[in-house]
Amino acid sequence: MFLPLGGAGEIGMNLNLYGYGAPDDRAWVLVDLGVSFSDPAAPGVELVMPDPTYIEGFREDLLGIVLTHAHEDHIGAVAHLWPRLRVPVWATPFTAELLTEKLREKGIEDAVDLRVVPLGGRIQLGPFELELVTLTHSIPEPNGLAIHTPLGTVLHTGDWKLDPDPVIGAPTDERRVRELGEGGVLAMICDSTNVFTEGRAGSESEVAQHLVDAIGAQSGQVVVTAFASNVARIQSVIEAAERCGRSVCLVGRSMKRVAGAARRVGFLAHVRPFVDEAEAAAMPAENVLYLCTGSQGEPRAALAKIALGQHPGIRLRPGDAVLFSSRIIPGNEGAIGALQNQLALDGVRVITDRDIHIHVSGHPCREELREMYQWVRPRIAVPVHGEARHIAEHVRLAQQMQVPEAVAARNGDMIRLAPGPAKVIDEVPSGRWYLDGTDFVPSGHRALRDRRKLSAEGIVTVALALDDRRRLRSSPVVRVVGLASPEGEAQEDSRLDALVDAAETATRGGRRGVESDLEEGVMRAVRRTAQRLWGKRPHVEVLVLEI
Repeated sequence: MFLPLGGAGEIGMNLNLYGYGAPDDRAWVLVDLGVSFSDPAAPGVELVMPDPTYIEGFREDLLGIVLTHAHEDHIGAVAHLWPRLRVPVWATPFTAELLTEKLREKGIEDAVDLRVVPLGGRIQLGPFELELVTLTHSIPEPNGLAIHTPLGTVLHTGDWKLDPDPVIGAPTDERRVRELGEGGVLAMICDSTNVFTEGRAGSESEVAQHLVDAIGAQSGQVVVTAFASNVARIQSVIEAAERCGRSVCLVGRSMKRVAGAARRVGFLAHVRPFVDEAEAAAMPAENVLYLCTGSQGEPRAALAKIALGQHPGIRLRPGDAVLFSSRIIPGNEGAIGALQNQLALDGVRVITDRDIHIHVSGHPCREELREMYQWVRPRIAVPVHGEARHIAEHVRLAQQMQVPEAVAARNGDMIRLAPGPAKVIDEVPSGRWYLDGTDFVPSGHRALRDRRKLSAEGIVTVALALDDRRRLRSSPVVRVVGLASPEGEAQEDSRLDALVDAAETATRGGRRGVESDLEEGVMRAVRRTAQRLWGKRPHVEVLVLEI
């Protein structure tokens, strides 16, 4: 049984469940437990995660959580949701190192049974034997999982690509993948991110040489921004900087955290020590390179502070350069564009992968997908890690590769893989949880609906002072937030007066004995007036004070 609760119909926020046994005696294994960032449907919320309610109801049958790699969309929810599941967690050394820091921040490091498994290792969980298969991706230690069961083997690829020279770590274990295919693979649950892109994703080693060329062409300060989790890219930037006579200064909490974790497990062992910001500031411009977070235009990240002149120790000048060694995650186009425009206005040269080949994707393009299907030859293809259009296209590609069965998965689909033909046999509750401050909020929560409305329509607050016979003691007090009066203060005062008149008229004509009816009448009258004046239907809050 395969049941995605996150990551099917979307890119990110992965939560995959594998079940074995009859419905009343079914064992479960959870693969990856990640987050997504920001959502237009939830203003003010930065962290989104899958709803685990279904598997929480079967917690006694859940044997463990196995993590394929350390990207946030695969491990970011563990520290938040583990207290609801309370099962052992398995991860390779680098993933475990990063996860430990997250558990420590939540104060549950000692409570979580975190078990480190070596690359290529095996985990026995009830009827499941999970074998880690080395793949390549844009982070150290990416693993596919060969899930062996009495009914057959499932290959869960996680995130991957075919990189013959990944800079850090071993290349894809092609021999073992082919062996699995020769032994018979029941189903492959596979990454769909780049299914529309022909060719191959490209190698990290190609990027390394282009970084040398790009950095060597600069004479002023150089800033390189990249995904902090891409340790191979960090190493390539550092080595390029050293070849160009520059010392490296890490900027941003995530960059320092990941680099520290990488060093503790043996990566970045041969690079020179980093300089701190004070040392970098004292160096000639041509001898320093800042490697920083913020490639997606995040407002609180290091690069945004640098671009806006708000960073306490780094100032860019005309003639300096910022290299974006990263891709644009869909949805971040506006923030990244604004950041790059600000840099350009200040005379800073902006260089992206459209100018020089300084980034490659970590996900397989069509040629790599075809190659993987040729190696594995699964009976069933189940595309995941993609939006609906990616998954539909991946199904077509699998059919072109002569895969006998292909199922387009959606979050909440319980898919029978065996025995019998692959089929969606049930649909279970799924959805999103938002971490709103310190609280979990479901996607349909009233607070989020109100927040969306307030952000689009504004708010009007009306305060009524009534005597003991529920008559007005004074004129209503009206406050407006989020509604513009572009012609100036006189128009604003005129519109406020119209709202006051509407509230007063509704109060005098309302039913005096029923407070809820009075409030409803005032709310409707004020909203009608606001719609006439502004063309919007704001949220109207009526406060009744008896004096």
